[in-house]
Amino acid sequence: MENGTDHEEHIHHVIPVAGMYENWFLDYASYVILERAVPAIDDGFKPVQRRILHAMKELDDGRFNKVANIIGSTMQYHPHGDASIGDAIVNLGQKDLLIETQGNWGDIRTGDSAAAPRYIEARLSKFALDVVFNPQTTEWQMSYDGRKKEPVSLPVKFPMLLAQGVEGIAVGLATKVMPHNFCELIKASVDYLKGKNVNLYPDFPTGGFVDVSNYNEGKKGGKLRVRAKIETVDNKTVAIKEIPFGTTTQSLIDSIVKANDQGKIKIKKVVDNTAKNVEVEVQLASGQSPDVTIAALYAFTDCETSISPNTCVIIDEKPCFMSVNEALRNSTDNTVRLLKSELEIRRAELKEKILFSSLEKIFIENRLYREIEECETWEEVLEAIDQGLDPFKAQFYREITQEDIIRLTEIKIKRISKFDTFKADELLRKLEEELEQVNHHLAHLTDYAIDYFNNLLKKYGKGRERKSQISVFDTIQASKVVANNAKLYVNYKEGFIGYGLKKDEYVMDCSDIDDIIVFRKDGKCLVTKIAEKVFVGKNILHAEVFVKNDERKVYNLIYMDGATGVSRVKRFQVLAVTRDREYDLTKGTKGSKVLYFTANPNGEAETLTIYLNQSCMARNKVFDFDFATLDIKGRGAQGNILSKYPVRKIKLIKEGVSTLAAMDLWFDEHIGILNKDKNGKYLGEFSDEDQILVVYESGEYELTSFELTNRYDARQIIHVEKFDPERVMTAIHYDGPGRNYYVKRFLIETSTQHKRFSFINEGRGCKLVFFTTHPTPEVEIAHKTKLGREFITEKLDEYIDVKGWKAIGNKLFVDKIMKVKMLSKEIPVEKNNSSNTTEDGDQKKLF
Repeated sequence: MENGTDHEEHIHHVIPVAGMYENWFLDYASYVILERAVPAIDDGFKPVQRRILHAMKELDDGRFNKVANIIGSTMQYHPHGDASIGDAIVNLGQKDLLIETQGNWGDIRTGDSAAAPRYIEARLSKFALDVVFNPQTTEWQMSYDGRKKEPVSLPVKFPMLLAQGVEGIAVGLATKVMPHNFCELIKASVDYLKGKNVNLYPDFPTGGFVDVSNYNEGKKGGKLRVRAKIETVDNKTVAIKEIPFGTTTQSLIDSIVKANDQGKIKIKKVVDNTAKNVEVEVQLASGQSPDVTIAALYAFTDCETSISPNTCVIIDEKPCFMSVNEALRNSTDNTVRLLKSELEIRRAELKEKILFSSLEKIFIENRLYREIEECETWEEVLEAIDQGLDPFKAQFYREITQEDIIRLTEIKIKRISKFDTFKADELLRKLEEELEQVNHHLAHLTDYAIDYFNNLLKKYGKGRERKSQISVFDTIQASKVVANNAKLYVNYKEGFIGYGLKKDEYVMDCSDIDDIIVFRKDGKCLVTKIAEKVFVGKNILHAEVFVKNDERKVYNLIYMDGATGVSRVKRFQVLAVTRDREYDLTKGTKGSKVLYFTANPNGEAETLTIYLNQSCMARNKVFDFDFATLDIKGRGAQGNILSKYPVRKIKLIKEGVSTLAAMDLWFDEHIGILNKDKNGKYLGEFSDEDQILVVYESGEYELTSFELTNRYDARQIIHVEKFDPERVMTAIHYDGPGRNYYVKRFLIETSTQHKRFSFINEGRGCKLVFFTTHPTPEVEIAHKTKLGREFITEKLDEYIDVKGWKAIGNKLFVDKIMKVKMLSKEIPVEKNNSSNTTEDGDQKKLF
């Protein structure tokens, strides 16, 4: 029975296997999240990073240490092997913030790995020593084996998590915090302390462009798009100068080769010339446009990638999801707390120093040491000194303890004999001044923290400017990025369009990836992709480049319905269609035909005279019709009845003006397109006959329409604005043959659109040095003389009167201009203002 009872008790304590796995898995998941993959919010470090820095601080003597030695020291705190520690050290070193490196540490741009730990060396940076460590404010815990103490978190007084970025995969969750710009983080912390709103965007060490439209403050569900910086070298070559974050030049080249093999792009050769700077040269196949290739590189290779941020951190030993702005505020608040702790510790130290210095001064100046000469026991000595101090105890901030008296007895006779009252008073004065300053800082803690951050920026901010350029990619489509590298020709009668029909009628410039919209006399329209030769149906009325969702483009149409003979009139838009599908603009009955058609880029509505058949029964056989009386509808609308009788003739009597509201336009300086999406420089409100002024590096200007299909070579442009014929142009240019600089001011006198006019001499060596449309431009000119660089200031509107645009101008008496700096304040373009006042500034450096 006893054995049976024991057996039953044994069975009662058996734990099911499923329960064991559940507990073990939860323990494992918790361990991986807290101790391996996810950083703490307090200092921004994963445990391995924290332990590496702690080990390096213990080893720190100002000299470099072998990384193998650092790994060995770190293993006292991190029980996960040398490989993981070595990888973490290299990762920290490549971020160039906390660790100074020596040797081959690899290259994040090319993907080259670091040399073995025994060959490379490291030490803590001055920045790390300044902001990461303070034993007095560090909370300590025992290491995994109980032999050493390690920090629970390091007292970091800087938003380290956001500066370095971090990526980790745990059990059931992951973290991916983007790196942010050092200087912007400090400025954001200062703004937060000043009560301002802050908004942070990533900055990547590899440079390139970043679209933060959907960044969502780095929270889960946000998205970043990053692009390489690609430049056109010549008509046969493009060069990648900066790469997207998360890629390497090798992975980029592999993706380009793969896209070429799949037929998505056509290239001849890819060469990696990366040395100090990234340079991947892409040589184009014969007949390929550089702009088309650049668009294809973004579309089909790793030249554009997307990143999904996910800011997950450890707070109070729990994983939490937050935004980067919250993380910054948390870090800044933590920095303020640490600064307060340091000040309070220093205040306590100063109080103790002042107390003992005062005790020492009283003890020596009042010769209290003589009171102990007659004492026979240690207790009598302490009591005698204590009684001697009684008259002075009221002046101290705390009670005098036995330990204080014992310290007095330890003063050496030599110190007493050489005691200098003046020096003692001076020391006390300095200590009290410092204490007063510390108390002031504690009373004005926010101002103190702001000064702390500003000093960090001044001390360590140089050379840490933003590397990634913030841009917007939403509107950058292949059809818009590509240059006008083809021409649209149309055979109206036979129904062919294409860029290979050079014997037929030229319509407009286009690109070889554009869509073309075609309208026919039978009342049908279709959109098709341009090719060398495409059949779209006989009897073409109109053909042009199709711009999807162009709400400004309005078509005016009169057609006769084949079933009833009734003439109908309509105004409509074609915003989106299915490619190569025919759409009826009439009621679709047999025999329907178009009587009148116009395509209006800005919603113009003309006035017509309608002539009916003389034999019809209509009372008025001639009447006027104004398209402005019609509403703009979709392409499928039947339209209003114009006449039930046959129309004999239609005559235009008045050109149309726009019936649409003025349109706000922006110019994207990076890709050279106009847009309504608020990308780039705001140009103003455009309507009717407004034009755009474009000024080029070559010293030429051009007037253009404001159609969204316009494309501009952004690399050659130095200035774009809404054209005002009354606005004066000011230029400084160099005359090569005469070897002189000239200032000229002139008005635009030409009216021809889409034609360049040179306003400087066209001889060899002639060049444009400076250009502005500011009404009162004042500039600082740095020029080279025999004595070195000198500066002069000139008010250019007073230097010369306004003359003809072909005039050479007045001579500027300088030898060689090094730089021209604009001193006049910019005049902003106000939205919802019909005036032609445009923005100055935006000046591109010409040399």
